[in-house]
Amino acid sequence: MSGDTKKLPSAGNPAPSETDVYAIHGADPEVLAYAMAKYSRSALSMKESLSEISSQRAEQFLNTFYFQYGHRSIADLAHIPFAIERLSLLAAIELVDEQRWDGQERSTRYQDFRRSGWFTPDMGGRTAEFTEAIEALFLAYQRLSSEMLEALKRAIPRPEEMKQEGYERTLKARAFDVARYLLPLATNTSLGQIVNARTLETQVSRLLTSPFAEVRHIAEKLRRAATEPAWNVHHAMAQVLCEEIGSVDGECGTRLTDVLMRPVATAPTLVKYASPNPYLAESRKELAAAAAELMAGQSIDPSPVVDLLDDAEPLEVELATSLLYPNCHYSYRQLRKNVAALPAVRRDELIALGAKHRGRHDELLRSFSAGHGFRFDILMDIGGFRDMHRHRRCVQLLQGYTDLHGYDEPVCPGQPTLAEAGLEAEYRAAMDAAFAAYRSLRDSGVPESEQSAQYVLPLGTRCRSMFKMDFAQALYISELRSGVAGHFSYRRVAWEMYKAVAERHPALATHFRIEDVNQPVDLLKR
Repeated sequence: MSGDTKKLPSAGNPAPSETDVYAIHGADPEVLAYAMAKYSRSALSMKESLSEISSQRAEQFLNTFYFQYGHRSIADLAHIPFAIERLSLLAAIELVDEQRWDGQERSTRYQDFRRSGWFTPDMGGRTAEFTEAIEALFLAYQRLSSEMLEALKRAIPRPEEMKQEGYERTLKARAFDVARYLLPLATNTSLGQIVNARTLETQVSRLLTSPFAEVRHIAEKLRRAATEPAWNVHHAMAQVLCEEIGSVDGECGTRLTDVLMRPVATAPTLVKYASPNPYLAESRKELAAAAAELMAGQSIDPSPVVDLLDDAEPLEVELATSLLYPNCHYSYRQLRKNVAALPAVRRDELIALGAKHRGRHDELLRSFSAGHGFRFDILMDIGGFRDMHRHRRCVQLLQGYTDLHGYDEPVCPGQPTLAEAGLEAEYRAAMDAAFAAYRSLRDSGVPESEQSAQYVLPLGTRCRSMFKMDFAQALYISELRSGVAGHFSYRRVAWEMYKAVAERHPALATHFRIEDVNQPVDLLKR
């Protein structure tokens, strides 16, 4: 019998089959999530499941397994597109601060933000002062962008082979790269996002807990947009089609109208219970108080643009330091020095503080993501940070906006400086005036004045953030962000990240495909 293949009886042996792969279109997000979840509980195909599922059955299923049993992974299967338009840059940064987020925002490089307008928070009786500060920044932005464009034209002649339109467009983008430093955080922007329902739920809950009234209002609108009928891109076309068919066959037209024009709520079940998160709110308040107590009377030590932290401290020290870091304005290194000097029992108390108010379904605070091999404490302008903020394959701890770190000036090798363009004095005057307005509004005593005043801060203001990642992500960010087409602000940060890794791990430096950001670039290439 050797060499023979013994065949099983045909009875009960399934017929040979081929893998079936097909895309799905037209199913409501929650219905589709239910159908995909059924794979774990049913032998039906996706087509069979979708054919038998109604929205009512999907809601019943989700109410049972999502809310009662805590099977939150089901919500990962419902993806929902949103447009969020006319929100401030400050609110946009808050909104996109999700590790599981996909979207796109208006670019300060390719669009003139003079036409955007701005958001005005509740300033009590100080609205006129706020408006004056914002208008001054926009006037300076307009002048800086136009004057820098002229300086670029003087410095960089148009090649014969390059069309005038492309030449103007390229240099205008370079001028906007400089002028954006003066855009206040109040500036209006727009963005689109495609997120799953679980991310949306945590996003709405987090935004409802924000200290900024604008952000809380946007959270309410997001929740409403997910639970009310969505805008249908095919509505107008479907209406015409239904009317045409209805004129020929009234019954058919009526049925078609019911199908094509029915209102669809994208996630009426999965986000209906999203509410402010007490865990975030109480932890933020108590950790801020703990940081203030620990660092009482200490000034902020000078720090480099990029500080690659060593990995020598115990995990308990990293956790306690990371919990305090987003709730103060000190560098990680300075904060860690104080944490490391504490008795072990006090460090344990700080860590316990970070989990004290955690609810049944709350994920641990982001600060508990510890143990990464590469941790970069970065101090850079807000505008450049917004680009770095898009990297999701790392842990980011963000500090609040303040004038304590000063501001940056736009410097690009090979490009006319502010001084060469005759704009340095005006730029500094505009930034100094904005900082003075910020301090005046912050100390005005108006409710929420500390939050509202931050809208005046320009994108050139330095902010601090911690990025934790593995080697692959450190290499990826350094390579991507050092490219000649990038903005000079984050190019410099990417270069400093590379240098820090290369100094600590010389053998790994050869794996970086890095661009030396100190070399002048061809400003006509993007």
